[in-house]
Amino acid sequence: MDASETFDVVVVGSGAAGAMTALRAASQGLRVVILEKAHKFGGTSATSGGVMWIPDHRLDGDKGDSQASAREYLAATIGVPVNEERLGAYLDAAPEMLRFLKASGVQVMAAAWPDYFPDRPGARADRSVIVPTFDGRLLGDARYPLMREQYNRFKLFGRYSMDLVETFALMMQQKGWRMTVAKMITRYWRDRATRKVSHRDRRFTQGAALMGATYKAVFDHGVALRLETKLESLVVENGRVTGVNVTRFGKPGVIAARHGVMLAAGGFEWNQALRDRFYPVPGLARHSSTPEDANRGEALIAAEAIGADVEHTRSGWWIPTMTLPMKGASNFHEIHQAAFDVGRPWSVCVNRNGDRFVDEATGYDSFGKAMVEDQLKTGANCPCWLIFDAKFRAKFSAGGLMPTVHTPEHKLPGDWWDHYVFRADSIEALAARIDVPVERLLATVANMNACAKTGVDPEFGRGMNIYDQFFGDPTVTPNPNLGPIDKPPFYAVPINNGDLGTKGGLRCDARARVLDKGGTPIPGLYAAGNCSASPFGDCYPGAGATIGPAMTFGFVAANDIAERSGNQRA
Repeated sequence: MDASETFDVVVVGSGAAGAMTALRAASQGLRVVILEKAHKFGGTSATSGGVMWIPDHRLDGDKGDSQASAREYLAATIGVPVNEERLGAYLDAAPEMLRFLKASGVQVMAAAWPDYFPDRPGARADRSVIVPTFDGRLLGDARYPLMREQYNRFKLFGRYSMDLVETFALMMQQKGWRMTVAKMITRYWRDRATRKVSHRDRRFTQGAALMGATYKAVFDHGVALRLETKLESLVVENGRVTGVNVTRFGKPGVIAARHGVMLAAGGFEWNQALRDRFYPVPGLARHSSTPEDANRGEALIAAEAIGADVEHTRSGWWIPTMTLPMKGASNFHEIHQAAFDVGRPWSVCVNRNGDRFVDEATGYDSFGKAMVEDQLKTGANCPCWLIFDAKFRAKFSAGGLMPTVHTPEHKLPGDWWDHYVFRADSIEALAARIDVPVERLLATVANMNACAKTGVDPEFGRGMNIYDQFFGDPTVTPNPNLGPIDKPPFYAVPINNGDLGTKGGLRCDARARVLDKGGTPIPGLYAAGNCSASPFGDCYPGAGATIGPAMTFGFVAANDIAERSGNQRA
């Protein structure tokens, strides 16, 4: 890294927001650099499911969705005041961004994924957009191993990439799932040329597919990438942001920006001090399911230091998680998502008083909100308990605890029992092991068993809407999310309130410009992704509601920068 460099646009962060900003700005003829503090690029987005929530995308023609329908849905779902102009800008620009992405060579397709509040007016099941499998080696053999790799939970046996169809086939043990496994393993080992380059599967799926395909276009447009380059502070001259102070392996440098700096460096979920400052129930940074110690809020801190404002910082993009020791290294831990596990049949979630507190099959963000609300109310949540029986254990995962068809009891490490996983021959004995009131847990399980017979959950409505059922077990009747908890042994695992990042961040306007505390744009400074506040406030409307706005406001910011620089093209 030179002591001082100059670009038209400096992008801090290499996730979806940063990649789109760079791609769009470069397509407008601007000279762009992406700065990434990690040794791999792609950000949290590369480790995600790679879904974008794009209302009225019309990828398959006019299927009846509209901006008016999306507005109706969001109005019925968002629970706090939001910037309506910014929200409108998202709805206007998101389909346009998607068309640009497609024109740049990135394949996109609509997914049949219900909005997270399917009973609200305007809800649909076709607003989530995904990118099909991408050949990672198209990035070049030097770059292909340098994209941030997905978690083991998104790979079969921690090695073989899975697309969404394969993931759900294995998750539900659908007919033919063993053949699916055999094909995935065979395909990997037959690719001898790639095995000489890296252990990594050349099949980039889910978030890796989105970021791999996008970065192919980014690099084709000549965008520069600087890894191991950390933002230290913003350079301000005459009230305008004109660059960034950075360090690389401790060596300081300055990178100047002629026309704009984009902050796209993620949220602050790994900064415990910021969690303690903003969250009513802070939780622990180590329960986050984003890359370990990655998103520490450096961009937010740097922007606040020059007077930037923040908003919607009281909650994250919640998701239930559990902790298990790393395979072969029991002193170290891995975080496992349990987003869909908590709503499977033959199970129930209870707080430490033994009481239910939520429709367990609800969207994972709503599950996390319920954990926070119950913790504030009872002081007996965060963590809560997932209770299940031998039928569940045989078929489903419980966070990182794989079903017995994959990991039978005798293969579980001895130090897992009564620390990470609890087992007993009766509900009474299990309650004693996890220190939950016996009579309360017995009553809760008995109530769930009664609900399983009728298929009706009068208390929380579990399994009684299309979203719940989408992730239920269709072989279980009359309700795919309810089954009697009656076959010993019985199990319990603690569930933490993890996250996919932070919902709140820098306050921005409809053009993605960062605002000061008086609501005035700070010249030259932009933000997108989890570095900025969500346009949806406290709401998680559907799958892809993080990446959709991230890429959209990266696109919007690049357009604004190009317009102000005189470089805007069609």
